[in-house]
Amino acid sequence: MKVLLYLEGKTVLEKSGIGRALQHQMEALDKAGIPYTTDLLGEYDVIHINTYGPRSWLLLHAAKRRGKKVILHGHSTREDFQNSFIGSNVLAPYVGKYLASMYQKADFIITPSPYSKQLIESYGVTTPIVAVSNGIDLNKYQQDAHKEAVFRQHFGIEENQPVVISAGLYFRRKGIEDFVKVAERMPHVRFIWFGSINKWMIPSYIRKIVEGDHPENVSFPGYFKGAVYQGAMTAASAFFFPSYEETEGIVVLEALASRQHVVLRDIPVYEGWIDDSQVELGRSVDDFVTSLQAILDKKVDKREAGYQVAVSRSIDKVSNQLVEAYERVREM
Repeated sequence: MKVLLYLEGKTVLEKSGIGRALQHQMEALDKAGIPYTTDLLGEYDVIHINTYGPRSWLLLHAAKRRGKKVILHGHSTREDFQNSFIGSNVLAPYVGKYLASMYQKADFIITPSPYSKQLIESYGVTTPIVAVSNGIDLNKYQQDAHKEAVFRQHFGIEENQPVVISAGLYFRRKGIEDFVKVAERMPHVRFIWFGSINKWMIPSYIRKIVEGDHPENVSFPGYFKGAVYQGAMTAASAFFFPSYEETEGIVVLEALASRQHVVLRDIPVYEGWIDDSQVELGRSVDDFVTSLQAILDKKVDKREAGYQVAVSRSIDKVSNQLVEAYERVREM
């Protein structure tokens, strides 16, 4: 069996969770010993499409005509399309119908969580769906003094300076406004948001926040990977992710794998796999400030329990689940 992995709009999405999910799929297939290709002209038995743009639509239909089995990855829902790009709320109902049509035409759907599975099924999709985590490579996020030093040096951070980090595209859905409001309440703490997207694709009020309408203790340095980002994950005082909607949240898995203190918005996607025994959960700016200050004051420490969540979704476990899904599709 050979799998074709496809990601449309790679130059845009490689900095997103979907882009990292593709890398995780490659790692998982390598571990499972299953050959794969990203060459559309190559030979393959099963095609695994990660996106839903026009080229993905055409590829789905072309593969079906050739008698190939098609897996669509349910990274995207109507709900997480809202509050993202300019005009996304107006387009969301149409995007929802388009997604439902694509999902219905696939042979099989893999989606990152039971929550996203439930959403896709609520669109009337009857294609078989299985929830498989995007997974996490635990080795990449172990504490490393060199990486932490690289992070501190890059941002000019002193050894005992409190730093709260987050990561994501510049979307309202990601909670970027609350991130800034919390920082305003905690001027003694440095707040860094990792991530980037073309600023002309987002609403002007979000663009203004990123470009300077924020307190001095907040920075939006753009997208980072490698030593700086991984060093930040372990060296920061806490990871604060106030997102309103996710299909899983790869950055959350990265923070948990880093044995980091984690503060999240209490939203449905975490039900069944993350609770307040492993992370701090909140619903308001007041809640987030209280949780972060408790972490800084060393009154709360749930890191080891959080790390076990990452262990349960490690690449090793995900690779086995992907193999089962591919075998199931091939036998259809």
